[in-house]
Amino acid sequence: MSFSKTARILLLSLVIMALVACSSDTTKQEEGKENEGETVTGGELRVAYSAQPPSLDPHVSAAIITAEVMGHVFETLLTTDSEYNIKPMLAESYEQSEDGKTITFHLREGVLFHNGEEMKAEDVVASMNRWKDGPGGRGQFENSTFEAEDDYTVVLKMDQPLSTALNSISQGSSSFAAIMPKESIENADETSVKEEDLIGTGPFTLEEWKQDQHIHLTKFSDYTGLEDEADGLYGKKEALVDDIYFEIVTDSSTRVAGIVSGEYDIAHEIPYDNADQLENDPNVENQIIPGAGTLIMFTNKKVGPFADVKAREALSTLINIDEMMTAAFSDPKYYTLNHNMMMPHQEEQWYSDIGKDKYNLNDTDKAKQLFEEAGYNGEEVTIMTSRDYEFMYNASVVLQAELEAIGVKVKLDVYDWATLLDNMTDETAYDINMVWIGYKPEPTSHHFLNTQISGWTESDELTELMEKFRTQPTLEDAKPVYDELQAWFWDYLPAAKIGDYNRVDATRTSVENYQYSDRMILWNVTNNK
Repeated sequence: MSFSKTARILLLSLVIMALVACSSDTTKQEEGKENEGETVTGGELRVAYSAQPPSLDPHVSAAIITAEVMGHVFETLLTTDSEYNIKPMLAESYEQSEDGKTITFHLREGVLFHNGEEMKAEDVVASMNRWKDGPGGRGQFENSTFEAEDDYTVVLKMDQPLSTALNSISQGSSSFAAIMPKESIENADETSVKEEDLIGTGPFTLEEWKQDQHIHLTKFSDYTGLEDEADGLYGKKEALVDDIYFEIVTDSSTRVAGIVSGEYDIAHEIPYDNADQLENDPNVENQIIPGAGTLIMFTNKKVGPFADVKAREALSTLINIDEMMTAAFSDPKYYTLNHNMMMPHQEEQWYSDIGKDKYNLNDTDKAKQLFEEAGYNGEEVTIMTSRDYEFMYNASVVLQAELEAIGVKVKLDVYDWATLLDNMTDETAYDINMVWIGYKPEPTSHHFLNTQISGWTESDELTELMEKFRTQPTLEDAKPVYDELQAWFWDYLPAAKIGDYNRVDATRTSVENYQYSDRMILWNVTNNK
């Protein structure tokens, strides 16, 4: 064969190969166009979470991490949308009697637990009667009981109207009213439901909890959810990833490094000083969560110097709130100064001017005088806090310096988050607990009003006010009592409110539709790695 003939054959082969390649590329491009807009499902989400939960049982745990994780596993009879309107979830509908003493819940049929059994009224009754007597019920449902009328009807019977009943049942933050099988409740010990019995109806199931390592959730293939548009905690929930790993990463620098490297898909609670750094990373997005919490100081009112209201007044008078909030949150875009018990985004419903003149005084001379009047004689004051939430620790350091500047002897005790929560019921563990609390749907649900935790509040006036508030037919009727509660708060000072803040989470750009409504929402979320 001549050279020219060989060359012509080679040239023809190259042309054919090029045409095939072009055809292949065109086909891929057309396929890509056809697939544009389709939801990519499967894969996993790795969430670097800042704290270890004390328990995964939402009936007993007041920790928000329990709600953030197990809110994907458990569901409630009622829930709320993004505007805090109450909506049915596991209940198909509900109605309240004219006298306000009875609420009837009609359950959705065909809802399956993760063990394959259908949810029935007996499961709801067992769950709700246990929940109402725990921290979620907040002492509101005494002399009340949930009863089964038939397999799909549950009735809440109360001896008097309760304005907060529907709000408490529907709230999705700490200690929410999770529905689980009757057998899970019956098998529970005095502390909590056993891990293997943490069975819900949600879009994800609990696969494994390795202490100090991770909590692993998996997709529940037989999930029977709502079809309404997703809105807050209400509406359509799809498990669009197969697995979620909540990695326990208490060191903030490790969370930041992991979200930058791609080791983690989501990083919870990014330090405010690192937020600007991450904004410049094209592969990371900051998620600023409004109304994420309140920085507050619970005082021990059972023993120690702050059992005297004069000492509590001294503390409230002393603190430089601007300095503490700057140390904690870095920039005013991340926090709000607010004298109200309730958060800024709730002002349309809950606002009072009462206490505004007593907030952020920063009067060191007056504070010193009040400590003397309280009989402070140099004993050591213990501030309890945690570095699992760095902003709490930073605020505690400022407080320690402010107290020491007026002659108060201070010890700073720093614990991991789970231990701090355990110590909240130990009267010997602290004089001041620098802590944060999450969103509360109405004022009487605040922890610092509880006699057993958060500083041992004891007040006959508070008892009367709470009864007056709660026995109104509706929350609308209870609104005028808020001024009275606010006045009591600033007279008794069960806690010293510092301010409300936004939270910064970070996500990789591969993560789409990340949401937050009182807690992290990972249903309807994809990870297009």
